[in-house]
Amino acid sequence: MTPLNRRDLGLLVLRVGTGAVLMAHGTQKLFGWFGGGGLEATAKGMEAMGFHPPRHSALAAGVTEAGGGMLLALGLATPAAGAAVTGNMAGAVSVHAPAGFFAQSGGFEYPAFLGFTAAAVGVMGPGRCSLDHVTGHRFDRPWVLAAAFAASAVAAAAVVGRRAKGQIGADVDDSAVTGEADTLED
Repeated sequence: MTPLNRRDLGLLVLRVGTGAVLMAHGTQKLFGWFGGGGLEATAKGMEAMGFHPPRHSALAAGVTEAGGGMLLALGLATPAAGAAVTGNMAGAVSVHAPAGFFAQSGGFEYPAFLGFTAAAVGVMGPGRCSLDHVTGHRFDRPWVLAAAFAASAVAAAAVVGRRAKGQIGADVDDSAVTGEADTLED
């Protein structure tokens, strides 16, 4: 057995730190821990953001963040965990994109960073300080990587597209009520 190298230790720190942030964020959504609103408040927020059905969306976001974060931290099924979190963060980016890039303006900086970090770890692998290494990389195979990221991309595109379509429909409904014409510049 060879000694641990800096790459393995760096991946451990990155995985555990990112995973812990995601787990905390997910448990805010699911259970109201760490000052979060819990599932009901998250569902109301999801509805206000245009995600339907809101309770399912809240549950999916919370489970993906908490579960994906836990798997990343443990280094278990790392490609699938990284892909799931990346797809979830694509949905968050779509919500924050109208506010620009920077987080202090409500922009997408934070979810983009988490998504890119999860994607990088998912693609690079967990390193030797991981449960994937202990299990002989049973859940960390090239085909798992390809399938997980493809499925995540398709799911994220469907969710973001459905949300966007619902927002366009809401704009059209609002214009019918107010008598204003709907334009793409809105």
